Amino acid sequence: MKILRLFLYPFALIYGLVTAIRNWLYQSKIFTSYPIPGKSIVIGNLSVGGTGKSPMVDYLIDLLLRNDMPVATLSRGYGRISKGFREVKSDDHAKDSGDEPLMYKQKYGESVDVFVAEDRKTGVDHIRKNSDAVILLDDAFQHRKVSAGLQIVLSKYSEPFFKDHMLPAGNLREFPFGIKRADAVVFTKSPEKIDPELKDEFIRRSKLKPGRVFFSRIVYDRAVSLGSPNKELPKHLLLVTGIADPTPLLKELQKSAKVELMQFPDHHNYTPSDLSKIHEKFGTFDARDKGIITTEKDLMRLQGLSEFSDVREHWFVQPIMLKIDREKEFNALIKDYVGKN
Repeated sequence: MKILRLFLYPFALIYGLVTAIRNWLYQSKIFTSYPIPGKSIVIGNLSVGGTGKSPMVDYLIDLLLRNDMPVATLSRGYGRISKGFREVKSDDHAKDSGDEPLMYKQKYGESVDVFVAEDRKTGVDHIRKNSDAVILLDDAFQHRKVSAGLQIVLSKYSEPFFKDHMLPAGNLREFPFGIKRADAVVFTKSPEKIDPELKDEFIRRSKLKPGRVFFSRIVYDRAVSLGSPNKELPKHLLLVTGIADPTPLLKELQKSAKVELMQFPDHHNYTPSDLSKIHEKFGTFDARDKGIITTEKDLMRLQGLSEFSDVREHWFVQPIMLKIDREKEFNALIKDYVGKN
């Protein structure tokens, strides 16, 4: 692996220089960036995939709604086959809206407006014609054509940006010094207890003010049966996922059950053939106390299959929640920004 990385370094350097020049052109105002009218928050990262943006967007939606602040989300709608600007409805299919936007809409209903658009400026302009809601821009840190009022960057605790390398030698989309554009950084998927010295190192190497560096972890809520609301989680599970990193969920489930993983690519659009293969595998389980479990995002893509309604009694979905270290300070950062004139 190290030899391959060494071979890829020249390509990574070229990619990094291109992104650095692009960012410099925006910083120097040679390229213009559109300041988003009203309040807007970017949830982004420096690396590709798996940093936990969806739980953070969900956390912010909930926080803002609890404080009586109107919310709209805007994302690309990764994996959708539709094009252009689109408002997401609760009865959409994931293939038309993307799994994450549909998940937000089905969870919060009419309380939140959810939109998708490849061009973020086009999306912002459409939203602002009818709404002054706080716009949450999912995965838009590198979209320099628009400029949000508050920028939150996420980085996996196990793979912090300051130890990573540029694509294709590593996972970084831009050099680590790009973090200077952020207003806050959150190290996600952190352990519950972090060594104080290690935490100090993360804060120091983040190059932001200590009060703007946070740590978060995933907390798993009670799994929900799609067949019977009160059904307990079986002791033999088939975990079906099409997400970037299923390892944390796999480890959590293995604490109380025997688990086999059936993994698909990130944002995979499930087909009837996939569903047949899943249940064929499930049928090989000897145990009577058995079930199939998946994530909320995967459920958005599975429920679009007409065949899924016939087998859903075997399925469970695993809700997740975000816990943030120094939660009051993080919430105050968000509320102070939104509350400013």
